[in-house]
Amino acid sequence: MATRETTSTSPDLSSPLMSPSHTPSGPVVFITGCTDGGIGHALAREFASRGCEVIATSRSLQSMKGLEGEARVSVKALDVRSLESIRETVESVIKDFGRIDVLVNNAGVHLVAPLIEAPMDSFHMVFDTNVYGPMRLIQAVVPHMIERREGKIINVGSITALAPGPWAGVYSASKSALHALSDTLRLELRSFGISVTTVAPGAIKSNLGNSSIERYNKIADWKYYKGFDSALRARTDISQGPKSIAADVFAKKTVASVLKRNPPPWFSYGPFSTIFGILYYLPLFIRDHFYRRVMKC
Repeated sequence: MATRETTSTSPDLSSPLMSPSHTPSGPVVFITGCTDGGIGHALAREFASRGCEVIATSRSLQSMKGLEGEARVSVKALDVRSLESIRETVESVIKDFGRIDVLVNNAGVHLVAPLIEAPMDSFHMVFDTNVYGPMRLIQAVVPHMIERREGKIINVGSITALAPGPWAGVYSASKSALHALSDTLRLELRSFGISVTTVAPGAIKSNLGNSSIERYNKIADWKYYKGFDSALRARTDISQGPKSIAADVFAKKTVASVLKRNPPPWFSYGPFSTIFGILYYLPLFIRDHFYRRVMKC
């Protein structure tokens, strides 16, 4: 029998909590990247507060300790870079809950580095997590949605993909790719009753800055860009400034939007959303001038 990680003061993660015949009373929502302090964590709590049955995932159960004790939330270890891990987890969820109504591809990694000096293994890691990871989940979950001819896919991209600037090119490129895939999937899956929404967060307070600076410190041995170190470091947490909004505020707005009967194809919320929308339409020479002044490049 499949096991389900539960939440209690002293959880016994090896014991079954729910029989395969269990019928969820609300939508079953599968979310990746639910590490404490992140957007996924806030989304999990908000979906649960609205009566959804939430499966919160992350590479480590320990990283989701903050979800212990949350009603209607189950936690499962999942590595989006592992096809085997995805297959096992999806099969377990289908066996326990019978279906997945909403798939939220939120897991992602940030990377700050000048493109010509960014290690190629870092390129692979970012795209494997931010692009291939969501597609692995989609290919694993969609067949079940097609059988039921309904479902929702939510891909969490980034507002920076609208107008990529300096210092985070690998990250922006990965999110641009995810946006493009979402646009195609929205059209290809429509006839099966499956909707696809791209969520593009603005400046949201999360653990993104801390993980980004840790990753930066591991690779920051520049040959050509030593003189730009302060500008590069500033880019690691640019979304975590005083104007950033709390993740739970973003989660409330996002969940309210995607749970609509007909969710929008695009949803963006948070500081910088408007300015990036404007930059998207501006001539490139104006955008470049803006970035040279702001990003010190």
